[in-house]
Amino acid sequence: MGVKPDCRHYVMQSTAQGDRIERCKVGANDPLPFTCPEDCLFYEPRRVSSAGWQVPKDQGPAPPGRR
Repeated sequence: MGVKPDCRHYVMQSTAQGDRIERCKVGANDPLPFTCPEDCLFYEPRRVSSAGWQVPKDQGPAPPGRR
């Protein structure tokens, strides 16, 4: 089984160095390589699509009071 990116518990993030971090919020995944278990009990489809969302590459300095 591969990754179920449409699961609400799946998170993929990119670091500033270009590394890709994949994880399961409930820890139900197989760590290396990252895969979702077959017939995962925690699988829940996303309610909102992430299609069309854009994250700026350079956000500049944080506004005062936010870090």
